[in-house]
Amino acid sequence: MYLIIDVGNSFVKLAVFENDTLKSKQVVKLNDVIKEVKSLRKKYLEIEKAIISSVGRLTESDTLVLSTLFDLTILNSETKLPFTNLYQTPKTLGVDRMALVCAAVKQFPKQNTLIIDAGTCITYDFVNANKEYLGGAISPGLRMRYASLNNLTANLPLLNTEMPESIIGDSTKSSIHSGVVHGVLNEIDGNIADYKEKYLDLTIILTGGDTNFLSKQLKSSIFANSNFLLEGLYYILKFNSI
Repeated sequence: MYLIIDVGNSFVKLAVFENDTLKSKQVVKLNDVIKEVKSLRKKYLEIEKAIISSVGRLTESDTLVLSTLFDLTILNSETKLPFTNLYQTPKTLGVDRMALVCAAVKQFPKQNTLIIDAGTCITYDFVNANKEYLGGAISPGLRMRYASLNNLTANLPLLNTEMPESIIGDSTKSSIHSGVVHGVLNEIDGNIADYKEKYLDLTIILTGGDTNFLSKQLKSSIFANSNFLLEGLYYILKFNSI
């Protein structure tokens, strides 16, 4: 049994895997990580190994506590990965992007795969059929776009994400929704089209917090999987446990 600890900027995802099956998943506050992990430890006594993917603020003391509970792997640029990393700055490659590529290599072997992670940022990551990671792109996500319109202007309000009824906004609010949402959808569809021009046999995965909101609106055929990152972290942990 394996424990996955995915640390974000504000929240932490905890997942338990057994025999390639997701047994448990929960989202907790950063300050509650140790308490919740200890609770999982009592519930699943078979957990022996754990992995931390941290793009947030897990403290050294919390990491030390976790290392006393499990055989702990801390994902970083030195971690052994099941693909060839051709990124020119491997030490700056986000650990979340590493995990997404691992999930793609495991679940779609020998396929050209584009992984789109729609969260705070939208990341595009491409791995070819030879398990070579070539890189991708990073752009602002939905919430970041809404926030920037509010923060960087004098009069535009901060709105919650909402699917616009029309591409033509007939008020300030509907214009913002149209600009943000259609902008993201057109960006994603445009990127997919560009990749398909170069790689005809392209597999596309959409994941991240905005998966459900975006997936039904995209023109392209995609695999939507909100747990893709957790699955990738699990595969990395298994790969490093051999």
